[in-house]
Amino acid sequence: MTRLSVNINKIATIRNARGGNIPDVVKAAIDCERFGAQGITVHPRPDERHIRRKDVYDLKPLITTEFNIEGYPTRKFINMVIEVQPDQVTLVPDPPNALTSSAGWDTIRHFDFLKDVIAEFHAGNIRTSIFIETDPDLIFKAAELGTDRVELYTEPYASQFLKNKEKAIEPFILAAKAAVEAGLGLNAGHDLNLDNLKYFAQNIPGLLEVSIGHALISDALYFGLENTIQMYLRELKVK
Repeated sequence: MTRLSVNINKIATIRNARGGNIPDVVKAAIDCERFGAQGITVHPRPDERHIRRKDVYDLKPLITTEFNIEGYPTRKFINMVIEVQPDQVTLVPDPPNALTSSAGWDTIRHFDFLKDVIAEFHAGNIRTSIFIETDPDLIFKAAELGTDRVELYTEPYASQFLKNKEKAIEPFILAAKAAVEAGLGLNAGHDLNLDNLKYFAQNIPGLLEVSIGHALISDALYFGLENTIQMYLRELKVK
């Protein structure tokens, strides 16, 4: 079954809006695991508008499933990841002021830069994943970088899903096949939700992990965190 990693950035956003420590990000992460999540994802940004560097260090000794840190590989970010030693680092091409992730890496244009960064993480025995779009050429180039996995940027799928789900999934099926052919592990994330997740998981071969934050935390406002995580897990139980 595809693993569910819960991105807890939005919990940190609520905390930061008021100050103090309510809601408690660390407790929320532990609860997500207790409720069935198979991983925790954080995406610290330079302005610390949601997850803070301190959160990353506080979470590491307490995560018992899998810890995934996303971010743009500045020197400061690289050093933090190497110090924290998560199970996985996901490299995202976000500029510092980006509201949210909006594109995947151009692995041809940024080949030398990414290759050096990946080699540094591998020297620290940290699994690497690259946030990427569905172009098979970019995926095959990602394999040349030495990355362990790619994470498909799924916003285009989500935005087209209600209009024509068959058409929306087509490029992702081709991308998944390219990843498998290239020997890469396959993750996915961005705007996946209770409406579109099952169809995606049913049709994407070799899908190892989905990282979901905004939709899941929003659903938890209505259904409760424990129930919501179970709802997402049920969507991933596909034959």
